[in-house]
Amino acid sequence: MPPSLLDTFRVLASFDPPRGSLRGAPWEQYVSWAISQGLAPLAAYNLQYRLAGSGVPEGVMDRLMAIYQGSANDNVMKLVNFKQIVDDLQGRKLVLFGGAAFADTLYPHVAFRPVTELQLLMKRLDVDGFAGYLANHEFKPEDATGTGATKAVSDGRTVILLYSDVLGAQRREQAAGILDRALPIRVYGSSIFRADLEDAVLLTALEHARQGYEVPWLSFIDLRELVTGAQAMGGAYSRPLDVPVLLARAAEWRLERALYTSLAIVARLFPEAAPAATAAYPPLRRATRELLDRTVVGPISTPGQATALKGLERVRRLLTGQ
Repeated sequence: MPPSLLDTFRVLASFDPPRGSLRGAPWEQYVSWAISQGLAPLAAYNLQYRLAGSGVPEGVMDRLMAIYQGSANDNVMKLVNFKQIVDDLQGRKLVLFGGAAFADTLYPHVAFRPVTELQLLMKRLDVDGFAGYLANHEFKPEDATGTGATKAVSDGRTVILLYSDVLGAQRREQAAGILDRALPIRVYGSSIFRADLEDAVLLTALEHARQGYEVPWLSFIDLRELVTGAQAMGGAYSRPLDVPVLLARAAEWRLERALYTSLAIVARLFPEAAPAATAAYPPLRRATRELLDRTVVGPISTPGQATALKGLERVRRLLTGQ
């Protein structure tokens, strides 16, 4: 039996893909979908260098490799430019999270994880000052609607989202804890940090919930690597999750339902990650789990689905505790 779309996704989303043929895979469906989901660079590398001769049509390789090269160039441009801007910044604590914080800590090559924007958490009083600092480097205000960010700026190539009350105005103390626990990123100078592992997991689940799970599947690879301890790397996230700490923070942030939903999706998509994901499930009522499985986890875990979840705004409210 030829591999299904889900089978093809699992093989090509692995950092250690199993050897074997993908002959007969649904390439026409997979390629366009994978490009839209941010999966193409990792897939291209696996097909070119890990699974050579696996029966891939030449046109498929050409399209995917073009995306791989573009991702490598775009990521390097964005991250090097950001480093040049913030390298000499002194006396601040800005926490880089999301894709830009994951590209070099979860992925064996920075090209594997396309960085669409940079996300930074900071104290409320630092938002205007840092936006002004970025204005000196040709960054201008952008519309931040729907991002959860306090402000957004762009230089026409890179969007930077500035967050303060990332957990909402009622949980500023919990957001301050993210800053307190953040780990330094020496390559970006003395003012840039990254969220610790448990905070990174919860911020990823929060992003999923805020977007009603209309997120690129690349984000589920991020979460897979976070919950399994980034075994392909040797960096800040290469350790086991502290599950009691994670669950305590999820309860404080009122993100238990979002955490369950994101972990349940990872468990369905990646059987090898299921033990780590299920071990971190928060203690929800059975009826709540069944509702989330039926209305969110099942539909979102179906590759190639183009339709939005029914009652999207209700889903957002349910998962973010609003």
